[in-house]
Amino acid sequence: MILQIAERTLPGVSEQPHSDRVVSSADALRQDRRLGAGVPCRRDVFRLPALGASVADARGRVRARLLEWDLDAELRDDAGLVVTELFTNAVRHTRSEKITCVLQDAGRVIRLEVTDQGHGSGVPMPCDAQDDEEGGRGLLLVSLLSVAWGSDPAETGAGRMVWAELAAHRGPRALPDH
Repeated sequence: MILQIAERTLPGVSEQPHSDRVVSSADALRQDRRLGAGVPCRRDVFRLPALGASVADARGRVRARLLEWDLDAELRDDAGLVVTELFTNAVRHTRSEKITCVLQDAGRVIRLEVTDQGHGSGVPMPCDAQDDEEGGRGLLLVSLLSVAWGSDPAETGAGRMVWAELAAHRGPRALPDH
């Protein structure tokens, strides 16, 4: 279902396997411009403590903002799962005190960015989790739900920004009362 929506929204998406769509942030923005996406018009930035308890707060904030922006329930669910995975990874794999989240409506895509303060073990990559392992599938889920995802050094120089772009589909608009 996700791939079908992405294919309708961004033609050519199914031509590449998800695992090959880890690209640099700049490349993703250039691709977005080629696809005719509008300029970013809505953006939400927030910082939360780097605690497991903050994951639900991040998910709730993203879902609430996407509802305000009139994006449909499936996208809100997908974005909630993606921010959950990225935020959880930042908590588990870095020694950050705060984590910054950015949610941006870029027209055809919704961009999620999660930036830690560093001290992590390197560039995030999906791993090959065994059937009996409890974790290790988060970035695989992110790659399946996203049109593109990747990571870049944080603008501050310390830390890493992990981002994902999801195909934006708008919720049905209410008809005016007559």
